Amino acid sequence: MKTNDHFFITAKKFWKTVTKKETNPDIDKLQNQIDLYKRLLNIFHAGDCYYYVFSMYTAELEVVSENIKAILGYESQDFSVEFMMNIMHPDDKAYFLNFEYKVVEFFKSLPYEKVPFYKVQYDLRLKKKDGSYMRILHQAVQVDYDENNYYRTLSLDTDITHIKPDGLPCFSLIGLDGEPSYYNIQEKIFTKSFDLFTKREREVLKGIVEGKTSQQIADELLISCYTINAHRRNIMEKAEVKTPLELVRKTLKEGWI
Repeated sequence: MKTNDHFFITAKKFWKTVTKKETNPDIDKLQNQIDLYKRLLNIFHAGDCYYYVFSMYTAELEVVSENIKAILGYESQDFSVEFMMNIMHPDDKAYFLNFEYKVVEFFKSLPYEKVPFYKVQYDLRLKKKDGSYMRILHQAVQVDYDENNYYRTLSLDTDITHIKPDGLPCFSLIGLDGEPSYYNIQEKIFTKSFDLFTKREREVLKGIVEGKTSQQIADELLISCYTINAHRRNIMEKAEVKTPLELVRKTLKEGWI
């Protein structure tokens, strides 16, 4: 599937501004990095997901997980950035372009030592092979870069159709390990967002969004179930919601995780 879509052409121009050369990746080393980031970074799974490694210079995908077929219906070898933009909902393409522009501008201005502590996050709709649309939550981290270039990112796309069946796409930059976050960014100017939740509450919130029970969250965080339930009450009050489903939907809408 080929396209001369100006959105894709413009996006490629954005990506080229953060890298001036192409490098040949060591696939084994890259796979080790993928495994490391998937374990260590605050990437949550609220549904079925697939991952891929994106080359900024070539605008191509170098690694695509095979389970993409089970989720979207397409063969992993046929999936590319160009293909993805062809199956992207027409109403979401302008959002995608705007989000990618903001991502590029943010990382170009970010100090080198801060790069590992930021995750990109936004949602949009992709057409499955059966013709229906699926809303995915796109999360991305930098896995190959130096002080002057960004070469590759690891992206994780999660099916959140069951959580956010409608609504406008939302874009956030999530700070890890105490770095400030920028939630639900609407303008080109990045304004540090007030962190509504404590670090522990965000850990509990992550578990709630993933559908885990209080006991499962308690076991993971090595604290009592009583403490988890206290955190849940505080989270619900701060979020101004009455049910867990409302909490999950508002969390994704506001980009809190």
